[in-house]
Amino acid sequence: MTVRESGEMYLETIYILSQSSSGVRGIDVGAYMGFSKPSVSRAIGVLKKEGLVTTDDQGFIRLTETGMKRAEVIYERHTLLTRLLINIGVDEKTAAEDACRIEHYISEETFEAIKNHVRKYGKK
Repeated sequence: MTVRESGEMYLETIYILSQSSSGVRGIDVGAYMGFSKPSVSRAIGVLKKEGLVTTDDQGFIRLTETGMKRAEVIYERHTLLTRLLINIGVDEKTAAEDACRIEHYISEETFEAIKNHVRKYGKK
């Protein structure tokens, strides 16, 4: 897939918003991310083209099965990396911001090693 960091951020946002709402619209995504409606529309168009989201005639955005799997991986990376950084002494705000950057570039091998380490030694 050709979706890059910004696309992954949109997927993660749609995933997060869908956990607390029965319907997610572009305006919700824009408000959460602080992006304009045209930016959100362009990004959603790319995600639709990649088969990661669908939209209905009422404007609700839904993750496809593939989109959901990808979003869950991104979200898991974000939450685990944030927790790891907090556990080693980074303040919560900085940890979340840094985790957001790291989650898009870390290899699967390194992430799995971190996940195993956190399971074995990490604080809850």
